[in-house]
Amino acid sequence: MDPLDVMMNKQMIRPYFQPIISADKQLVVGYDVLARLETDEGIKGFDGLLEDKSIPDEYRLELNEYLQRSALDAFVKTDQTSTLFFAYDIELLYKDNAETFIRCLESFNEYDLNPHQIVLKLKENEIVERISEYKHFFAYIQSTGIRIAIDEVGKTGSYLDRIAVLKPNIVKVNVAFLDEDALPHLYREVHHSLSMLSRKIGATLLFDGITNFNQLNYAWRNGGRYYQGLYLQGEKADFVEADCCKDKMQKEFQHFIVYERKKMEAQLTLTNELNQQLKQVMKMINPEDTYDEMIMKVAKECDGYAFRVYLCNAEGFQQSSNAEKNAEESWVLREEGRFKNWSWRPYFLENIVRMNIEKRGFLSDLYTDIDRDERIRTYSYPISEDLYLFLDIPYDYLFEQEGLL
Repeated sequence: MDPLDVMMNKQMIRPYFQPIISADKQLVVGYDVLARLETDEGIKGFDGLLEDKSIPDEYRLELNEYLQRSALDAFVKTDQTSTLFFAYDIELLYKDNAETFIRCLESFNEYDLNPHQIVLKLKENEIVERISEYKHFFAYIQSTGIRIAIDEVGKTGSYLDRIAVLKPNIVKVNVAFLDEDALPHLYREVHHSLSMLSRKIGATLLFDGITNFNQLNYAWRNGGRYYQGLYLQGEKADFVEADCCKDKMQKEFQHFIVYERKKMEAQLTLTNELNQQLKQVMKMINPEDTYDEMIMKVAKECDGYAFRVYLCNAEGFQQSSNAEKNAEESWVLREEGRFKNWSWRPYFLENIVRMNIEKRGFLSDLYTDIDRDERIRTYSYPISEDLYLFLDIPYDYLFEQEGLL
């Protein structure tokens, strides 16, 4: 529809509300306010017009204000205690110094509307190039009590350092682009980093676009506190009961927990098996054996588990060659690994300290091996206070064992 027609018929604009549900209480904690047009052909999407930069700013400000006021009218009349999320063009908001938005909120002061119940939703890709300009603007908005959500994080790249500078209250990730049957592990790493960043800066992680069981499970496993999407609840012209998704989410969470417990049990079982195996193998090692002779004995005894074995000292310097399986499944020594340092790897030093204290081996998380370009795990085992065995477990083995991927 032509923007001028919309301006002349603003009464056609309707706010629709998509619930946002919390993981902790499984209750609706807020609503994404969506712009919709009520036409003779039915309800149509309207958000694109609000984002169209070819439309004069004063028109877009007026349309945004009309939508905002309509949503707030409905909000205060139903005595809501939840939160409203309003999408806004950051450039438009910045030019106006947020005056139109804040003035509209202040007109509802008689209803005891708490600014903390309002979230401004701004797109990451429209923010990252002008961080220095927007940093103080964000702080000003947040000083009024209004919260800020950065939307579509990670969609076109990852700007974690810039997000950290802005210190948003909510980080919003859309998972709709993830395939239903195979969620790429690359995204898991990015979103795990987002989860860690959100925790560090005190932001809440919200996963949007959830349309199936796998995506909800993905959001749960990656630290999402808030969830949104058709799998839980679609957009409505009115507000819904706070507990509308409670039963469903509790059942889904139970599935997730049972599955994760099985994974943990499988990992502990493998760790215990390898601990027992290595204790037996160590009895076969002669004091006069060289490091390379030692790892070849270990490799042959652990042939069913590993594709690479090597030794490091407490500082992370590799003391042996690599014992590796070749294409014929035979063990060979590769000298090039000797004296490389691995202390830069995440958790390396932490695991060394744990092995010294607990006197047992540990199984790593899943990661991608650079040489093989496949997902593997590494088992580390203490031989002495200054010598540690590392055993790389291939994807094929992990795939065959339930719960190890």
